[in-house]
Amino acid sequence: MDDAEGPGALSDLCLAQVCRSLDALCSRRADDSMCLIWAPLFPQEMADQLLHKMATKGILNDITVGIFRNSEELRLRRASIRFCSVSAEAFRLALCSHRLQELDASWVSGGLTGANIVSSLASNPECRSSLQRLTLCGLHLDWESLGDDEHAGFSSLRGLRTLNLANTDLKDAVLEDICTLPQLESLDISCSGVTQLTALLICKNTLKSFTAYQLRQLDMSPARLLSVLSQLHALRHLDFSDDHLSVDDSDGRDGDETVRQLLEGSPQVLPSLVSLDISGRKRVMEAALRAFVQARSGLVFLGLLATGASSCDVLSSQKNLKVTGEANENQLCEALRRYRDRECFIREALVNLYNRITDIDKPRPDMLKLVLSGMQSHPNSLHVHLVATACVFNLTTQDLAEAMPVSLISCTATQLLHSMKTFPSHQQVQKNCLLALCSEYILQDVPFDKYLAATLVINWLSSHADPTLQRMAVAVISILVAKLSTEETAQLAKDVFIMKQLLAIVQQKAMVGVVDSTLKFALSALWNLTDEMPTAARNFIECQGLELYEEVLESYYTEPSIQQKVLGLLHASIMTWTQVEREMVSYRSFSPFFRLLQTCQPSGVQLWAVWAIHLVCSQNTSHYRSMLEQEGVTELLKALDAHPDTHSDIKVLANSILQMVEQHQSHTGLLHKHIEP
Repeated sequence: MDDAEGPGALSDLCLAQVCRSLDALCSRRADDSMCLIWAPLFPQEMADQLLHKMATKGILNDITVGIFRNSEELRLRRASIRFCSVSAEAFRLALCSHRLQELDASWVSGGLTGANIVSSLASNPECRSSLQRLTLCGLHLDWESLGDDEHAGFSSLRGLRTLNLANTDLKDAVLEDICTLPQLESLDISCSGVTQLTALLICKNTLKSFTAYQLRQLDMSPARLLSVLSQLHALRHLDFSDDHLSVDDSDGRDGDETVRQLLEGSPQVLPSLVSLDISGRKRVMEAALRAFVQARSGLVFLGLLATGASSCDVLSSQKNLKVTGEANENQLCEALRRYRDRECFIREALVNLYNRITDIDKPRPDMLKLVLSGMQSHPNSLHVHLVATACVFNLTTQDLAEAMPVSLISCTATQLLHSMKTFPSHQQVQKNCLLALCSEYILQDVPFDKYLAATLVINWLSSHADPTLQRMAVAVISILVAKLSTEETAQLAKDVFIMKQLLAIVQQKAMVGVVDSTLKFALSALWNLTDEMPTAARNFIECQGLELYEEVLESYYTEPSIQQKVLGLLHASIMTWTQVEREMVSYRSFSPFFRLLQTCQPSGVQLWAVWAIHLVCSQNTSHYRSMLEQEGVTELLKALDAHPDTHSDIKVLANSILQMVEQHQSHTGLLHKHIEP
């Protein structure tokens, strides 16, 4: 089954339900951590999936991770707590009793350090031999805290085959300890503080994959560095790429020279290499690259993004060779796929991709997925989102979105909303998102958070007056409001700011007598927003909406399309509104209603005014009775009741108000009579 369409797997749905029901399924220990009240023997893979689901949903913490202290029923083997907030003590109690084979604790917060993790894992004799893969990206190692405990270092985890310490404070001494691991096959020390790589010679017969992206503190001559690398006899995958956008070019010069010497050197250097990544490196000559590729028929991957060499003719002749670069769409997609965690490369790939898809006419869901992946991996990068949102628009414009899986377009819309929310002040990002969302298909048929979308677009509208963008924004709002549930519409209607924004657009157009789609969309949005919504009606009145609509009716008396939308808002639905029990609004005077109650006014205007007066009088007759009489409102109501052209609904409400006044007068008079001396 295509994972982009169709229902989710039953196991995934069940795990999601468990996550939602943890409070009901668990009791609390003395330290407030959770413990399952009744725990069946979970299938082993299911325990891993539950932990992963809790982590990705953002609910894994010191309290909830407590359920995994039960290592008999919940047996973890492949544990992931990426980006979670877990303390050292909670980690030790919940995870270190398991016979783990893999652990990913990248970017964990809560004070958990690399030293905490390694020493805790080493305290379990089973883990020392069972753990094969450990990923600690982005952690503070705090290795000094271990002191001289030789049993708590990386080398105590004798089963380790794969170790990822990218973006850590790894130092040379710890690297030496790591390289004594007897089965070490894959090592990633990217963006670390390592200055020397000589320690790699300790594991030269086992190390198959070495990743050293952006080692800016490396202090080795090109000749010495190449000498070390050339002695890694088992090495098949080498990543020596660099951040090409770095401010200081001098930091990477020795690395660039090392790459030049590697490419131009003897075919006997690293003869078993099948993968080489030198993206971002300068001084990559096509002639040297051609010779290097031709001498290594087993190559399956070359990283050449931002090197200027990805157009080399030899690359196209290698059928099994995958390349990251800018020469074609395949190279760019490969870059987006491989460099998900490297912002500088994602930016580079997106910029080049945008230039290639400005006139795309075929749906590319594969490409859209890669763009979204880059946005999700760098949620706070303005540079990434600026280009990515433009790419999203090109990939979903016109009929392209309709030819893709609905679930993919739904994810796309959600990601656009995240961009709008994250960068509210950046006009171009907001514009790109608005352009992409302004699709009738997406707005009408694709499921996403339309309430959030409406609020974000309205907020954006308040600070932008560009006519084209204003038209799109109002069109989006008009459609979105019509798609909201009754509860969401009621929630939106509580915000007076929203009403003011839409009325301001109507007023802006009415002042110059313009009849355009922006005015029509704004009127439609107001109609949908106030339909059967007393709160919205109150806000509409308090924002002088009635007076404005009176002006609109007078200004556009020859425009049936405008009159229909104005009077539509004031239609018959008012009579269907439920009577509000508590007092929602109070008036110091009824004077704003005088003009609206004239017999010459349109029925819709009259109905609004009479309904509003009826609402407050029914809630507090004693307060408004004298105001009605003193300000002459009762006479206006009587005139409406007597006029032959007054709508029957208006007469019903006017009569009801007059009866309330009379009944209150009678009751008050009778009360006074009873208390006379």
